[in-house]
Amino acid sequence: MRLFRSLTLLLALVTPSVFADDLYQIEMILVRQNAVPAIVSRAAPEDWAAGAQHISPDSLRTPSLNGEVEKLTASNEYTVLLHKAWQQNLGEQATKIAISDGKEQFGQFPIEGTLSMKLGRFTDVDADFWVNQINEDGLVTASERLKTESHTKNGQLNFLDAGHLGMLIKITSLTAPAPRPVPEEIPD
Repeated sequence: MRLFRSLTLLLALVTPSVFADDLYQIEMILVRQNAVPAIVSRAAPEDWAAGAQHISPDSLRTPSLNGEVEKLTASNEYTVLLHKAWQQNLGEQATKIAISDGKEQFGQFPIEGTLSMKLGRFTDVDADFWVNQINEDGLVTASERLKTESHTKNGQLNFLDAGHLGMLIKITSLTAPAPRPVPEEIPD
């Protein structure tokens, strides 16, 4: 009986670390593909951020993909709409984050959306963004929508294509050890 209690206590101490969330840096770039005709959807819903956490100002980081943004901006093929970087914990349970940019008017922003992420073999990403046209009265008159799901590889820049809107996203672990370099020669 004593062995059973010791084993139970040991499992209780080890189990939370197995399922603990790890800290990641997420960087995203929302772009419009200029060669693809814009698809105007219904106006963004007023509850666009329902169930999502807003990014804490303390979590925001300086973006590192500025070179990619410069290349996209120099090209006539893309218009960069949004570029953000932040840190957050990710784990086996999906985390939904609300992201917005521009002046808020009646709870709506020129760019608004949610990004849901869940770790697995790859990171499951569910992106749902609206690019809104807001009139002088502060009402959304038209929206373009990016709605896509993807399995992204961590540590690499991934492109999520949704027609005329697209997203570049890079999810990098801040707690996992860096991969070992490949040896130049393989010993016999």
